[in-house]
Amino acid sequence: MVSTDVVCLGESMVTFLPSQPGRLADVPAFERAIGGAESNVACTLSRSGHSVRWVSRVGADGFGDHLVEAIAARGVDVGIVERDPKRPTGVYFRTDGERPTTTEAAKGCVAEVVYYREGSAASAMSPRTADLAVIDDTRVLHVSGITAALSEDCLELMRVLTGQRQGRPLVSFDVNYRVGLWERAGRDPGVLLDLARGCDLVLVGEDEAAAAWGISGGPSALREALPEPAVLVVKQGDKGATAFVRADVEQTGDGIFVPALRIDVAGAVGAGDGFAAGFISATLRGLSVRDRLRHGHLTAAAALTVPGDLAEPPARVLADRLAALDDEAWGRLRLGPGWNTANAQKANES
Repeated sequence: MVSTDVVCLGESMVTFLPSQPGRLADVPAFERAIGGAESNVACTLSRSGHSVRWVSRVGADGFGDHLVEAIAARGVDVGIVERDPKRPTGVYFRTDGERPTTTEAAKGCVAEVVYYREGSAASAMSPRTADLAVIDDTRVLHVSGITAALSEDCLELMRVLTGQRQGRPLVSFDVNYRVGLWERAGRDPGVLLDLARGCDLVLVGEDEAAAAWGISGGPSALREALPEPAVLVVKQGDKGATAFVRADVEQTGDGIFVPALRIDVAGAVGAGDGFAAGFISATLRGLSVRDRLRHGHLTAAAALTVPGDLAEPPARVLADRLAALDDEAWGRLRLGPGWNTANAQKANES
C-alpha cells in the first residue's frame, strides 16, 4: 500500500505581494507569502483531506525555513525536502494582475513578476538528488512544466519522472508555461509537449498551447496533437474547460465541456493551481469527469476570490453540493470573496 495520496515535486519561493496597486517601482512595501505551483497544489490537496508529500530543495537560510514551516503548517509532509547550504532559496516580487503567457502580451502587460531564482537550491534538483522510491510511493505524482525550465538537471529529472518505468504512479502534469523563464533559459518550450506525451493526466491552457507549441484550433486540435495521455484537460479561460478521456480508459464519448463560473475576482493568480488541485482531488475520489471539471472550477474560484496565490479550498460538503447542481443552476452561480470560508454555508446562486 502506498503511503500518500499525492506527491508534488517542484520549486517553491518566498513571494512578496504588493501593499498597493501600481508599478514595482512605485510599490512602497510588500507582504511576505509563499508561492510555487506544485506546493500550492500540495497545500490545497492537503486542506481538501488528502495525504500529500512535497518534494523539493530549499536553501539553508531563513527563507527556506519559512517555506518549509508554512507548507508543513498546511498539513503537507515536508520530511524529505533537502536543505542546500550553498544555494539560496528563490524569491520573487510581483504586482497585481495576471501573468502574461506570450511575449507580445508581456510587452503591453502592466503586471510585473520579477524572479530571483537563478542558481537556487531547487534548480539543482536532478535524477541524482531524487529518491525515486519515495517519490513513487504515492497514488499520484504531480509535476509542472516550470521545473523543466529551471536547469538542464531539472529537465533531466522531468524526463525520468514522465518516462515509463516500473512502479510509476499516475503522473499528473500541468504545463504551466512561463514565457519569461523559457526565454531567459534560452530553451525551446516544445520540450513540454514531449514531456506531456508521457503523462497520464495533462492540464494545459489554450493560450499556453498556442504560445509554447503554436497549436491553435481549440480543444480538439490539442487532443489531436496529444492523443497519448489517458486524460487531457484543456482550460479555456473564462469560458470553461474541456476534458478528453482515452476510450480504453473510460467510455465518455467526445470531449466533455463544463463552463466556468461567474466570479467576483479579488486576485488574478493561483487559479490554475486551484483547478489542478480540485481536479486531482475529484479524480482520487473516483468522481465523474464532469464533476472533476466542476471541482476544478470551484477550487479555482477559491483562489480567484482571495488576493494571494493560495486559498482555503471549499469544504468538501459544500463543493459536492455545488458540483451536483443541474446545468441551469450551475450557470446561475456567482461566487465572491468569502464564499468558500467556514462561515459560508450557501453560495450566491442569483
